Amino acid sequence: MDIYKLLKLNKKIKNHRVKFLGLYILHKLNKRYLAVNLDPVLACNLRCKMCYFTDEEYVKKLKGQFKEEEIKRVAETVFNRALKLQVGCGTEPTLYKKLPELIALGKAYKVPYISLTTNANLLTEEKIEELLIAGLNEFTISLHGVKKESYENFMKKADYEKFHAAFNAFKKLKEKYDFKVRINYTFNKDNFHELKDFFQYFDGGSFDILQVRPIQKIGNTEYNDFDISSLKDDYSEIIQEISEHCKSNKITLLAPKSIAKLAQKNEASFIFDYTFCYVSPTSFWKESFNWKEESFNEYSKKIGWSKLLFSNIFKSKKQLSTTSNKLNYDVNFN
Repeated sequence: MDIYKLLKLNKKIKNHRVKFLGLYILHKLNKRYLAVNLDPVLACNLRCKMCYFTDEEYVKKLKGQFKEEEIKRVAETVFNRALKLQVGCGTEPTLYKKLPELIALGKAYKVPYISLTTNANLLTEEKIEELLIAGLNEFTISLHGVKKESYENFMKKADYEKFHAAFNAFKKLKEKYDFKVRINYTFNKDNFHELKDFFQYFDGGSFDILQVRPIQKIGNTEYNDFDISSLKDDYSEIIQEISEHCKSNKITLLAPKSIAKLAQKNEASFIFDYTFCYVSPTSFWKESFNWKEESFNEYSKKIGWSKLLFSNIFKSKKQLSTTSNKLNYDVNFN
């Protein structure tokens, strides 16, 4: 299954009624439509300046990890409805000791696509291969700086050499395994222009997807300059240059085409709140869901989930207005 073709299809289908009809049918037929985003452990080995892990008060409250029996219950509850399983959503999953077992569990439930979001600093070639053998389909790698100085400045406690060692391992293991590597580059006004030199520092044969996304306010972060208006004149030109490099390396680029587009209403996100299922040691989809005792279907019936999906078919876009900025980028296959 190609997740990125589904993303592009979501952008192409403009009629929200068609999307909700599809979700309603999938739900009623007990088919997969959820994007399960799972944080198995609430911790991180880095202190990135654009991340809430630099908020000391927040970190004090962010504690916990799943026990093995709890992970099995999570799988039993929602994995059979997951179209995609994203391990690592807001924390660092490589700190979880039974990570390969978690990936294998996802495959045991026949989840079509499993991705791991990580800063890659704890990945070695041996650990990467272990995850691939377990059935991992994709590594999604967080990056906040192209060059060593900016990388280690924005991603405090990170090691630039260890980071690149992981990419060397990716390139080597691509000769033996079928998997994708996606880079998520979070930019601000101070690290954006480095992107024009991206392919001087990163081998196009070591990754498959590049996402360029703007800084967002996600708490009381150390770096808190969210104004990217100064990039307006250079943004499109640099993105176009990156696009050409991606094309020559057969890399999929995910990026808004302009700064102005970031401010536009994102109609592609109407279904986001109905497909996104966040799971952590302290949270499970919706607050009232007693997941340790209820099944997904039992809870859905209790809250009238199918009725809500059906009623959304007949609602206007204004009634369905979303505050989510997810999916607000263009998918360019090369």
